[in-house]
Amino acid sequence: MSIRVLPPHLINQIAAGEVVERPASVVKELVENALDAGARRVEVAIEQGGSALILVRDDGAGIAAGEVPLALEPHATSKIASLEDLEHIASLGFRGEALPSIASVARIALTSRQSPAEYGTRLEVAAGVALPPRPAPHPPGTTVEVRDLFYNVPARRKFVRSAGTEFQHIERMLTRLALSRPDVGFVLTHNARRSFALEAAPDRAGAERRLAALLGPEFLAGARHLEHSALGLTLTGWIALPTYSRAQPDQQHLSVNGRAVRDRFLANAVRLGYRDVLFHGRHPAYVLSLSLDPARVDVNAHPQKLEIRFRDGRTVHDFVMRTVEGVLASTRPAAGIAGPVPVGARSWAWAPPEQHAMAIPEGGIGGRLDWSRLAAEPSPATPGAIAEGSAASPAAMPPLGFALGQVHGIYILTETADGLALIDMHAAHERVLYEELKRARAQGGVARQALLVPQVLEFSAAEADLAEEHATALAAIGIVVGRLGDTRLAVREMPVAFGTRDLGGLVRDALTEFAERGASQQVEGASERLLATVACHAAVRAHRRLTIQEMNALLRDMERTDRADQCNHGRPTWVRLTLPELDRLFLRGR
Repeated sequence: MSIRVLPPHLINQIAAGEVVERPASVVKELVENALDAGARRVEVAIEQGGSALILVRDDGAGIAAGEVPLALEPHATSKIASLEDLEHIASLGFRGEALPSIASVARIALTSRQSPAEYGTRLEVAAGVALPPRPAPHPPGTTVEVRDLFYNVPARRKFVRSAGTEFQHIERMLTRLALSRPDVGFVLTHNARRSFALEAAPDRAGAERRLAALLGPEFLAGARHLEHSALGLTLTGWIALPTYSRAQPDQQHLSVNGRAVRDRFLANAVRLGYRDVLFHGRHPAYVLSLSLDPARVDVNAHPQKLEIRFRDGRTVHDFVMRTVEGVLASTRPAAGIAGPVPVGARSWAWAPPEQHAMAIPEGGIGGRLDWSRLAAEPSPATPGAIAEGSAASPAAMPPLGFALGQVHGIYILTETADGLALIDMHAAHERVLYEELKRARAQGGVARQALLVPQVLEFSAAEADLAEEHATALAAIGIVVGRLGDTRLAVREMPVAFGTRDLGGLVRDALTEFAERGASQQVEGASERLLATVACHAAVRAHRRLTIQEMNALLRDMERTDRADQCNHGRPTWVRLTLPELDRLFLRGR
């Protein structure tokens, strides 16, 4: 074929292939235009999944009558005027491609009115041909009607799914936009049936009502609000506790300067912030908004503007990761907190730990115990008993109260100032030990003790090779081994916290970690996983009978330990029942 210049209509249809993927893409472009116009309320009406009709109405600034035809011209925009403007884009759209691209694959009508004008202007376009504009009644703002999407591109129409499927895409997309802009009201209807109506939320309480409406009250009940600024960056929003994890990443919402994005870079930063508290294979849930100087972010990296690039990505990544990590680190038992998981349908509220600070003596009530000795001979069986200090006044009680006894050798039952609590002793002790090991590593290394007689263990040749290859990494977590032959290892030193547990099982689990993760993994991440393995092996086991003093020592350790609401695998460590809840269970006062 000879070289030729493509006709404008075909050029627009090609551009539409990048901008208009499906009906949800049209809704996204039109709603973002409305938000850029300063709308405070956006109404979206859909028919037949968007194939028959997409109508977007806003109360924004509107378009001047003389500029309405320009709005449908290729590369016509009011949002940039020079190359320098691309360096600090603050709007959601700026290329001027959306409306002409949509008009090339659908029948479109645009009606708009600016506030001083007495009437609006309507312009209709079919198959890329615009009819003369004409006056039309319209309130201040803009309405865009898109009908018969892909009617003139049969090949594209074949890829459109069922009306129900396409509407689900629209609903999810509009949910992302509504979560990124709580200051704007949104209404969505499908085939004249309302899907949701969200009032503008100018404050945190209103934003939380929107969260409950879109993501469910369970998300809000299991979420913590955060707001942190540093280095010219501000991160605000809500992150769900690990106990509200998901099988799929379906409740992960990120926005940057008010733009809803699906960015792997930021998602990875949040995921790393959860690395110490989330069960393997589960996904965190969050709604987070990042604000920064527009000059520090490139939003022109994707035709649909879903992906972005940061000019100082490492700084942004570390800021987001450390912020999330810091909030989750504060999850420890505190007075007035209902625990890491709701009981029944009960929701709970959180306040910063400093609001619940208590004067707990150094070493805890009854003195801090050497937990490593629990790995030795079993303690004598302890029947349910009245705990030391349980008669203290409610104001003097620590957050987790005082132990009453054990339940089936697995849980610790405590009396608290406002009811009772149940603690999973293994999960709680595992978290306490893990945080202690991490602190020890940061202060120079995990404390270890030499064995009087090295313990000789039998492994496969491949496992022995791994132990020899990663001897330095093993020593960093307190395990010193030497090779005696093809399949034998001698353990000469072990972590002090480990006691006398199954040392062979610990070494084997550590070697399995090396085999699965490989040497290419980050050293810090691998080290923390190995420390978690040590903590899991060293923690007090189920059915180990503890004395009341030992139980209370564990409670005080939990109250001082970061992330103590969850074990290393993301499971909750404790739950509380208040007196009013107990009264309701027994129908007291009815």
